[in-house]
Amino acid sequence: MSTVAGLVLAAGGGRRYGMPKALVEYGGSLLVERAVRTARAVCDPVLVVLGARAVEVWRTADLTGATVLANRDWGTGMASSLRTGLDGLRGWPGAVDAALVTLVDTPGMTPEALRAVAAHAAPDALAVAAYDGVRGHPVLLGREHWAGVAATATGDEGARRYLSAHAVTEVDCTGLADPVDLDVPPGGVASAP
Repeated sequence: MSTVAGLVLAAGGGRRYGMPKALVEYGGSLLVERAVRTARAVCDPVLVVLGARAVEVWRTADLTGATVLANRDWGTGMASSLRTGLDGLRGWPGAVDAALVTLVDTPGMTPEALRAVAAHAAPDALAVAAYDGVRGHPVLLGREHWAGVAATATGDEGARRYLSAHAVTEVDCTGLADPVDLDVPPGGVASAP
């Protein structure tokens, strides 16, 4: 059985939201706590990448069972957080076959969706959840692809460029999770980019 690490990206400043999403309370807990709990239900180890107001998130959130990584370049976009997480996994003691990447701002993510994608884990695997035919998260990156993903990730694109150039297994997760991300507060208006 493959070892799948959870990689929760939670470093952004939440410019459109008005605050770092890791610190947003949703349904009685912080978004970062929900994301970590969901990842822990399926993955071991779980790494969470913090950036904006990282010390405050670290002190405030219950991140039990997760290893916290700090992304000093968080302001450059999601790609730097993905690189930080993959770098952390490369140095992880023991073999990790694949990373299951989730985002802090998808509170409707479920262990069922993570399990469906994690079932495809292997060192050479690339898999992505699809909802009604539209790709979303989580994204599974086999160890053999980490260097390539890190090399091609730029800005807020993350692994998108790398995935578009390689064969990717789409895993139908329709009905298993709500893939919608929280870009603005409920009833809020997006602020200018």
